[in-house]
Amino acid sequence: MKKIRRPAFLAAVSSLILVSGCLPEEETDAELTEESDLTIALIGEFKNQDTTDPITAEKSTGLHAAKAEFERLHPGVTINFVIMPWSNYVPNTQAMIAGSQADVYQMPGVNDFAAQGLLEPLQPFIEEDDFDLSVYHDNLVEGWMTFGPDDEELEIYSLPVLGDGRFIQYDNELFEQWGVEPLSDYPTVEEVLEKAKQMTGENPVTGEQNYGIYFTGTHDTALTLSNFMEGFGGEWGSGQRWEEIELNFNSTEMNQALEAMIELSEYMPKSFINGQGNERWLTPSNNIAIGVNQGNGNMKTVYAQGLEDRFPVVQSFKNNDGVGSMFSGSPLAIGETSQNKELAWEFIKFSSSEYFQRFLWEEWGSTPVIKEATEWDSIQEMELMIPVLEAMTNAVTPRYPWASSQPRYILQAKAEGALTGTMTVEQALREAQEESTEWIESR
Repeated sequence: MKKIRRPAFLAAVSSLILVSGCLPEEETDAELTEESDLTIALIGEFKNQDTTDPITAEKSTGLHAAKAEFERLHPGVTINFVIMPWSNYVPNTQAMIAGSQADVYQMPGVNDFAAQGLLEPLQPFIEEDDFDLSVYHDNLVEGWMTFGPDDEELEIYSLPVLGDGRFIQYDNELFEQWGVEPLSDYPTVEEVLEKAKQMTGENPVTGEQNYGIYFTGTHDTALTLSNFMEGFGGEWGSGQRWEEIELNFNSTEMNQALEAMIELSEYMPKSFINGQGNERWLTPSNNIAIGVNQGNGNMKTVYAQGLEDRFPVVQSFKNNDGVGSMFSGSPLAIGETSQNKELAWEFIKFSSSEYFQRFLWEEWGSTPVIKEATEWDSIQEMELMIPVLEAMTNAVTPRYPWASSQPRYILQAKAEGALTGTMTVEQALREAQEESTEWIESR
């Protein structure tokens, strides 16, 4: 992960960008020489200044380095990064667009913003520059395509900048102690059920209590349930526009998935329903064999402790078409109110460059979205990242339209009711279907 081994490439670039004109002249853009200001709105833990990681004690170069590089390539341009927290990012972004406060936005909620006519379509810029979309990992561009208010077909309103993927991770040491075969690279739900059951109880080597599996009973319950459903060959539904969406929340496959999760709850710490019980996961004292619906942030924890051989990565459950799990990450979009859309497009192109993607990965641990990243030494040195990058390409596309809206939380609440025994599986899924459909129709 970031700064585990800092490749010489980034150190060299970091020093070069401080010296004007030290890179080949043809890399600069001669057409954008007027003095201009450009504001980029990002979300999360990024910092403008250098920081020290509290876990690894490694320093991370702040966004000032990327600012200097972009300004070097575009003389006369000044860019500013505005960083907002994940909490309330939707209303904050809405307010910034309404007030013309930024030009480029990190836009995980691109569906809703494009539907309101708040984003600039990117296809004209792509065609004018003959921009090669194949630089991105497969399915990422398509996954972020959506509808504007007047579109008849899916269009490009954003392009990937931060990658993400969901996967299954397991404790190789516990598997060996229990004498259980490692998970397949593409495990089935049945395989996970069987092996989780085998490794719940008193560890035959250490004598400690072990649990076969873990998933959180809060927040991501609906997404975990959806992936189990895909493992049984189902799909969440169909449609792109809200008025066209039909949900399969009460399908046979969703029923099988929730039944499987209820069975698996017997092999987990009881406090999972409150999002607790996995405090030792990914540590030397770990007591859980399998973790489903895992995210990219695990890499930082595992490599910082030297536990990469103990916690292998395999793919999440896939449907009959070989895809499954949540499509996620973040793209960049141009606000419709931007006063400098041409320059904003230049930054989006810059965000796909080797320099910027390496910078985000090697300094901030953000998963790269370009294909060439698989060849970087800093990726090759981290073997677990290869299946993580693969997980990005076979996640369900297009992006779940309901995953950031009320149907997700309706399904989550009903699933938790079934997991705690306050309602039957049939009742939970029937109510999830009815209430979610009612919400969609009332939009």
